[in-house]
This record gives sequence, C-alpha cells and structure tokens, in this order.
Amino acid sequence: MRDDSDIETLIAMMARLPGLGPRSARRAVLHMIRKRGVLLSPLAETMTRVAQDARECLNCGNVGTQDICDICRDNRRNIGVICVVEGVADLWALERAGVFKGRYHVLGGTLSALDQVGPDELRIPKLSARVESEDVTEVILALNATIDGQTTAHYIADELEGRVQLSSLAQGVPIGGELDYLDEGTIGAALSARKPI
Repeated sequence: MRDDSDIETLIAMMARLPGLGPRSARRAVLHMIRKRGVLLSPLAETMTRVAQDARECLNCGNVGTQDICDICRDNRRNIGVICVVEGVADLWALERAGVFKGRYHVLGGTLSALDQVGPDELRIPKLSARVESEDVTEVILALNATIDGQTTAHYIADELEGRVQLSSLAQGVPIGGELDYLDEGTIGAALSARKPI
C-alpha cells in the first residue's frame, strides 16, 4: 500500500530544480496530478527516455541522444568557425538567438584556482585537438564576463595564438538597457569598446 510520501518525494525533488522552490514545486506537482493524463504520464515517459538516451556529444560536448549531436552532424553549418562556451545552457542560448551558424565547443566550466579546476579538467585539450584536426579558421570565445570566464578566455587565447583567428563577443550596454541600472563593470566594458558613429 502506498502513502503520500511518493508525492512529497516528487515535490522535494522538483524543489531542487533551478528556479523552483518548495512552494513552486508543490504548485507544479499539484497541477501535474490534476492533468495526469496530458501532463504527468507523458512527462514521466519522456523523462525515462531522456534518462536512458541522453549523452554528451563526443565532438563538442553538447547534450543530445546520439554520440554526435545534431549541430555537429549538420552539413549546412560553417565547419571553419567554432564558438567556445562554458556550458550547454550557453550553447542553447546562442542557438535560440539563431544568429550563429558555425559549430560549438562546450568547455564544461571555467578555470578556477580556488576550486582546483585546471585545463585538463575542462575540454581545453579537446578544443586544441579540434583546431588541429578540423579545418578551423576562427575560434570565438563566448565565455561569461566573470573573472574565471575571462581567465579561461585568456588561457585559451594563449594556447591557440598563431594557430587560428581569435575573437570574443562584444560586451557593454544591452539593447534597451538604462545606464542607471547597469553595474560598473558593464559600463566600463561598454566605454572601453566604444566605436565611432
């Protein structure tokens, strides 16, 4: 005989997801139970399939259901340009924008002396190997504008210097941004990267 502990366990597990606290998780679970046929059962089946099939792309580090992801297999993409990102969420954000038509390389984090994360703990050696083995002409460093992100970008730039053209994303005031609401680092980067009009 089952008791309500399974429901409480589901709520507790949902509350551990990013962006959901205990209250939001409780509401989400209650909604799924009410819509059991159209929401809960299909969700459970899909989660089971994803748990069995999800894997990291052997080439770029993206997440998919095959050894080589859809992006790496897409012949329409520019194989000469690799965009380096910290994590899969960053790759997905760039894909949602729909403006980059090259390939990606997911590092799996950033260098961090504090956390004892060195180049070998990341996919930096694999990036270097891809530059050598693939017909890469440009590497775009699309790392977060944090100290660890910038340290990682400088390390990669030093590693690849002279082997490939290097570039990074522009930084500064976002479209629709108001100066009063921006932090000093963003304002400083925008001012340093100013261009003539």
